[in-house]
Amino acid sequence: MTFPGRFTEHIIADKLDRVSLSFLVDGLEIRRGGVAANISFGLGVLGLRPLLIGAVGPDFGPYRDWLTSHGVDCTEVRESTLHQTARFVCTTDLDGNQIASFYPGAMSEDAEIDLRPVAERAGGLDLVLIGASDPEGMLTHTQQCTAMGIPFAADLSQQLPRLDGAAVRALVAGSAYLFCNEYEEALIERKSGWDGARVLAQVGVRITTLGPAGARVERAGQEPLLVGPVAERSKTDPTGTGDAFRAGFLAAIGWGMPLERAAQLGNLLAVLVLETVGPQEYQLKPDDAAERLAAAYGQHAAGELTAHFR
Repeated sequence: MTFPGRFTEHIIADKLDRVSLSFLVDGLEIRRGGVAANISFGLGVLGLRPLLIGAVGPDFGPYRDWLTSHGVDCTEVRESTLHQTARFVCTTDLDGNQIASFYPGAMSEDAEIDLRPVAERAGGLDLVLIGASDPEGMLTHTQQCTAMGIPFAADLSQQLPRLDGAAVRALVAGSAYLFCNEYEEALIERKSGWDGARVLAQVGVRITTLGPAGARVERAGQEPLLVGPVAERSKTDPTGTGDAFRAGFLAAIGWGMPLERAAQLGNLLAVLVLETVGPQEYQLKPDDAAERLAAAYGQHAAGELTAHFR
């Protein structure tokens, strides 16, 4: 929602112990989101068949239809009988200040989802991305992946401020991939008590998104791989760019491509989201994508990646 004024003009400093404010907003935009759904959507758009796992409410029906139509397998989504689907409600003023609320809803039931029968019904799981969710659920699913020998990607992101050092170490150690941005990278090191080298010793690959500078890919004992960005045409809405990067990166990994190509495809999807309002409103046009990839990384890289597009 957008408030056509400034919050600061309505906040009285000596009355902060009795705040009572209501803002008449000009518009309401409802966008599909959620990190798991955003990443799954991107994988589906690229022609893979991601399996979405998480808890939702009885209001999920239209969203399920949308995701299914874009190649996402929603058969393992758990529908709560007690809670609505998690949602984020935000009001923004003219200065870009925000007042927001996050309702976890059915997400609080994520810990009740057992990955063992899910893996059996699916005939095995190639990789499980454990993203920001109910902290207990994140820890439970990490433990289950470790016990079953299933590779997993750690993506602590929005839950990092909530997690203590022991939880951070438990979620990171043993991951095949660790996704973070620069701030999260520093916070993981501070909370875990591990320096960068120790973190790299605990994971297979650490991928750090660098915003307009692209991404950095690191493995223990090797020189960091820096992958520059795909040039942006506009900067419309950054919401969901990190999720899109993960989708592109993991899609390329699923195709058996090297890490450099994975980061390149991640950067392409991230910029497509940046240029669009909403994390699932972008379109992947193969010819345009090939042109942009070629401009950023050369014709050979573009050819290798676009050969896999659906």
